Amino acid sequence: MIPDTAEHPQMSVEDFEELVRRAPRELRNRLEFLGGRLCVRHGPLDVDEFEELAAVAPETVRLEYINGKVEVKAMPDGKHTSIFLWLMRQCMQQRPDLDLAPERGVKAEAYRKGRARTDGFLAPMDHFVEDGEWSNPDGTLMAVEITSHDRDTDQRDRVDKPLCYAAAGIPVYLLVDRDDHTLKVFSEPKDDRYQQTDVHAWGATVDLPAPVGITLVTEKLKDYAD
Repeated sequence: MIPDTAEHPQMSVEDFEELVRRAPRELRNRLEFLGGRLCVRHGPLDVDEFEELAAVAPETVRLEYINGKVEVKAMPDGKHTSIFLWLMRQCMQQRPDLDLAPERGVKAEAYRKGRARTDGFLAPMDHFVEDGEWSNPDGTLMAVEITSHDRDTDQRDRVDKPLCYAAAGIPVYLLVDRDDHTLKVFSEPKDDRYQQTDVHAWGATVDLPAPVGITLVTEKLKDYAD
């Protein structure tokens, strides 16, 4: 059962005030904080405006640009971090030719118009050497998200991210879902959607499809159940 996370706002008032203080002058009056959410007045930002804002955001504010909207991604807690490290160890052991980059920005959606922050981004070794904050998805193998207990995780991780990663042509999207204790594996992107979705309970042995080619033994995830 997915818990009610409505009590968890996107960001604190203090973080919002710091974001406004750092924002480009022409954007400051367009930012609002309503019901614990970051909102933009006078129409959506364009990609360039978003990148300007994201570049100056405080470390405690992780901004994404999905479906033309500015979103705030929750900061990871200890179990979230432990799950990522578990996954990174398995990837390194089985595919030492690959890097699993944490919290990597990616140019997502069709025509690279979105800006998403992955919890993990799998690519050939040294793929990210020349990249700035936002990596092109070409040549990458997998995007990873680990759900957080905030009120936007359902829409963001289970609905928006599969669409924006598929549209960017990322071969595999792995969602580690802490609410229902499953791994959801999305693959075969075509026509801006993943054609295949497989769901596995924590404890199962999960074969990630090509081009990833990694087998996840997930019994350890039960230690991180909430």
